[in-house]
Amino acid sequence: METGSEKRRAEYPVDKLFVDRWSPRAMSGEPIPEEELMVLFEAARWAPSSFNNQPWRILYARRDSEHWPLFLSLLVEPNRVWADKAAALLLFVSKTTFDHNGKPARTHSYDTGAAWENLALQAMLRGYIAHGMQGFDYERAKAELQVPDAYQVQAMAAIGRPGAKKDLPEMLQAKETPNDRRPLAGTVCEGPFGW
Repeated sequence: METGSEKRRAEYPVDKLFVDRWSPRAMSGEPIPEEELMVLFEAARWAPSSFNNQPWRILYARRDSEHWPLFLSLLVEPNRVWADKAAALLLFVSKTTFDHNGKPARTHSYDTGAAWENLALQAMLRGYIAHGMQGFDYERAKAELQVPDAYQVQAMAAIGRPGAKKDLPEMLQAKETPNDRRPLAGTVCEGPFGW
């Protein structure tokens, strides 16, 4: 599998880990042992959060489980055609209030994103692909996975071992390469909003 640093160049000297991480779609279909999946969830557990509220919750289905067909059916067709070879599908949700006082937790999505990034980096370090997605039915996910109203559905992710690019549908093969990022000056600005 191609690494990000083979194609991308950072503007500043960050660790290679950040440049190497990308979101391939080609997965092998090999199952993931429960213990390996728990390692990824453990990494997510250590993400920072406001008031240590840890608003993220992760629902999952491994490909050999009874829950797999439901999780897979939540994906839009363009994601389903490649994610059917994933080892696990994850649904990230976040609690919208603080546990300690019941007030709105404005950073629940931000904090859950930090948990996702921890999981994605740990997956890469263990030789797995972690591909996040917004292409799924949010309403069905909430209803059919019985997500309480106090939680917001955020995103899904596919986890698996790298597969062969040639096994993807032809329309996706050209996309199966690390993409670049806009220049840093297009993302950060000292002082007021400057774009």
